[in-house]
Amino acid sequence: MTTPSIRDVSETARWVAVYRAMESARPDALFDDPLAATLAGSAGESLVSSNILPPGARNHWPTVVRTKLVDDIVIESLARGCDRVINLGAGLDTRPYRLSLPGELTWHEADLPELIAYKTAQLVDRDPHCRLRTSAVDVTDRTACAEFLAEATAGARSALVLTEGLLPYLEPRQVRALSDTLRDTGVRWWVMDHWSPVMLRAVNLTMGRQLGSARWRFAATLDFYDGWSVDVARSTFRAAARWKRAPLQFGPWRWVPETGLRGRPERSRSWCGAVRLANARWKDAA
Repeated sequence: MTTPSIRDVSETARWVAVYRAMESARPDALFDDPLAATLAGSAGESLVSSNILPPGARNHWPTVVRTKLVDDIVIESLARGCDRVINLGAGLDTRPYRLSLPGELTWHEADLPELIAYKTAQLVDRDPHCRLRTSAVDVTDRTACAEFLAEATAGARSALVLTEGLLPYLEPRQVRALSDTLRDTGVRWWVMDHWSPVMLRAVNLTMGRQLGSARWRFAATLDFYDGWSVDVARSTFRAAARWKRAPLQFGPWRWVPETGLRGRPERSRSWCGAVRLANARWKDAA
């Protein structure tokens, strides 16, 4: 009997939306996403309820925790002067609709044409809290991505690029190219969810067959990103323990320092979290 699997990486956007909807329904929700269930649709529910994902993945607490951690970093960045947000591989993200954002902020979203068209149709009657711009861009096409970024950052003084849930599905050479492009474009900050090499092996070992086309391909230590330095680092496991979202065995993580036992997540092969990288070239570009 053939094991069912995810047929396309884009399907994970619906999967993640289901978990945002489930979290939003909790009385102690970490965030409120009233649009998540609509965007997930019946296809998203089927992914979670079917045998495509093993039981442990049907309550995907790391997704919920990373959402909240990234929310907080984005809001903090706006308070520190960020005046442009560019979300690469945006999927079915709803931050422009659910976060308290300045009305004058321009927020760009880029993803594959099919996802952009689906999301636009589903949210046609909804108004974002800022100036939202959507673009059909294959972020793995270095030339197309560079052209998009040049347009999206035009006129911005302090731009932030977000790649939540994107990097694990890319090849290392594609991540390297993206890192170089973002650095050379002169964005100030790069916000990502960082998964360690240890986590990559764990995910592919336990869920690789079911993930199919969405099998993880990339993970590295944070010193992989040349020309970037760690500006903010928030531990996924620590937050999950503090917010009571992780299994009980992760409870002791609430007492582990944010940047790990050694205090240097840059070279750790096991530290995971939400990260804001600072561009070493930003001052010159600004």
